Amino acid sequence: MDLFEKLLQDRGPLGQHSYFDDNFYMFPKLEGEIAPRMKFRGKEVLTWSLNNYLGLANHPEVRKADAEAAAEWGMAYPMGARMMTGNTVYHEQLERELAAFVQKDSAMLLNFGYQGVMSVIDALVDRKDVIVYDGESHACIIDGLRLHMGKRFVYPHNDMENLEKQLKRAERLVGETGGGILVITEGVFGMSGNMGDLASIVKLKEKFNFRLLVDDAHGFGTMGATGAGAGEEQGVQDGIDIYFSTFAKSMASIGAFIAGDAAIIDVLKYNVRSQIFAKSLPMPLVIGNLKRLELLRTKPELKENLWTIVNAIQSGFREKGYRIGTTQSPVTPVVMNGDTMEAVNLVKDLRMEHSIFCSVVVYPVVPKGTIILRIIPTAVHSLDDVAETITAFEAVKKKLDDGVYKKAGVEGATLAQL
Repeated sequence: MDLFEKLLQDRGPLGQHSYFDDNFYMFPKLEGEIAPRMKFRGKEVLTWSLNNYLGLANHPEVRKADAEAAAEWGMAYPMGARMMTGNTVYHEQLERELAAFVQKDSAMLLNFGYQGVMSVIDALVDRKDVIVYDGESHACIIDGLRLHMGKRFVYPHNDMENLEKQLKRAERLVGETGGGILVITEGVFGMSGNMGDLASIVKLKEKFNFRLLVDDAHGFGTMGATGAGAGEEQGVQDGIDIYFSTFAKSMASIGAFIAGDAAIIDVLKYNVRSQIFAKSLPMPLVIGNLKRLELLRTKPELKENLWTIVNAIQSGFREKGYRIGTTQSPVTPVVMNGDTMEAVNLVKDLRMEHSIFCSVVVYPVVPKGTIILRIIPTAVHSLDDVAETITAFEAVKKKLDDGVYKKAGVEGATLAQL
């Protein structure tokens, strides 16, 4: 069979389903300045789907730094990979400041978070080693695990009793191979919003010999007294051996980094393939990220504003009887009962009739019969935005409960029009 024919037969385009057509549900287009209110299909919507946690995407100091750096350096400089011709004093400065911010000895810049995590995992272990990981780990971690030629054991999300069992299995195996054990979890899980139980994992180091890698993409800048992340929030930042985060969330930028003991970071600089075989992070991004990090350090009111909105919207949902799970972070999943058809109709209604734009998650990401509407509060939302959103949710929840969304369309709309 032809490769492309097989691909189409095996997976098929989602677009063949009318309710995924026309960029409404899949690949929607938000337009205008990044802000709480943007345009969707020519209509202003209140947007809760951007990971612009601290509102830095359009902060005037950030925009100024980005523009000036682009004018001075262009997007090409520096040319080449870091270890050849792509290093600068600014790249090194950003690494030093990041390491200090997350309370580690040393740091290493990564061009992208997703590829970076994959490549870091690949560089940390070989076939003799065992990886033990949380079952709800992000796709970038799962793809990194696929590169591992040794054994890997999974434990149910935050199940410390099961983690201990997996560590015992891993311990027996590395006793035979002479390898080591790497435990991988997240600081904040992006779907549920709850934190990895880092304190309990670090406590297990008293019984087992392993190293801990934490992906803290959603915790960096939002959690902990200084914003150093979930480890700081739980008082165990020093127990994290390799700390990872991306600039794509609280820093509203591009790039990522890892931080840890200087000797290990130095080894990784020569072994993380996604970096040694890739062009260096362009200078405007480096300069811009230095400015963003400065604001994380010097403007605690950004995180305070974020948490004012987080607490308001989460308490508001709870008071109205909505299920928001076990979130301990800004990530706010609103859980409802319904099938994919109902989810599509509900989202259409929410966006077009109530001017509320948020992300929706359905089967197979969550079990059949479950709908999750994922709210991402930011420091630049207002309490009025919170009140408007909760009112809109009450309206669509009533329709959902009354079975309105089981129909072929909402208020005369057909699925083909979605």
